[in-house]
Amino acid sequence: MKLGVSACLMGSMCRYDGTNSKDGFIVNTLGTYFDFEPYCPEAEVFGTPRPTIRLVERNNEIRVVTTYDKEDLTDTLDESCEKNVNRIENDYLCGFILKASSPTCGLERVKVYKEINAPSEKKGVGRFAAKIKEKYPYLPIEEEGRLKDAWLRENFLMQIFAYKNLHEFIDTKPEFKDLVQFHTDYKYLIYAKSTKAYKELGNIVANHDKKDVEDILRDYKLAFLKAINEKGNIKKTYNVLLHIFGYFKKLISKEEKEEILESIEDYRQKLIPLIAVIKIINVYTRRFDVTYLKTQVFLNPYPKELALRSDLKAYK
Repeated sequence: MKLGVSACLMGSMCRYDGTNSKDGFIVNTLGTYFDFEPYCPEAEVFGTPRPTIRLVERNNEIRVVTTYDKEDLTDTLDESCEKNVNRIENDYLCGFILKASSPTCGLERVKVYKEINAPSEKKGVGRFAAKIKEKYPYLPIEEEGRLKDAWLRENFLMQIFAYKNLHEFIDTKPEFKDLVQFHTDYKYLIYAKSTKAYKELGNIVANHDKKDVEDILRDYKLAFLKAINEKGNIKKTYNVLLHIFGYFKKLISKEEKEEILESIEDYRQKLIPLIAVIKIINVYTRRFDVTYLKTQVFLNPYPKELALRSDLKAYK
């Protein structure tokens, strides 16, 4: 699995002043599971060190301008960004982590300055980030700063693994029955993202119009990528947990029912993390050999060592 990463976050001395912004979570934690492809459109064309740049609003257009001598570098930087964006497809990335606040890589709320002496506004998007979003609208993408938020981090990593699984699945040239199984395995993960998306995907798989498998796969891929781009939350996940509980309620004792329902409610009340409930569900899944649940990606969407569901703040 490969992630694109702003090079400075990996420790590359490519910032304007010759330093880096090495991020421990990316390098030390994600580095265990992913290979990284570094990107720095600025360093490629301006070198290191280099003059600082900023986004400036000129004649109702956002331009890239050097901070002190006001030189317009927009076209040069855009050309480098375009080259790097085209490289993404060849690098077979399953996600991208960008440097926050950067006029090149910032995903949101990048400072935009006026020509006159006026306060900046955090309303811009980095030139490279904007081009990535335009060309690959459903590629999992986040800023390193936002990954400090447990909820955003869990959603992002879940999206990455689902994105990878979908593309690997399509590369196998699946038959229609294989798509049915893939969709079945992702039922509760998609359900936890969006019930509307789950119904849409179900209609595609139902294939009422009798389309060829190639057409169905194309439609399914787009709808699936849109679905996993949605953010999960406690309410949606709570509903999924109750659905899963239904597989056990006729198999377990009254006391066991009370225990699992209490755990699900404690999760809803943010008293325990999601992983505590998932562990109980997995125990019952194995105990009663519930085949349908054994393949549900929702219960094990990524390596448990990432501990993404262990934080009480991992869901909102």
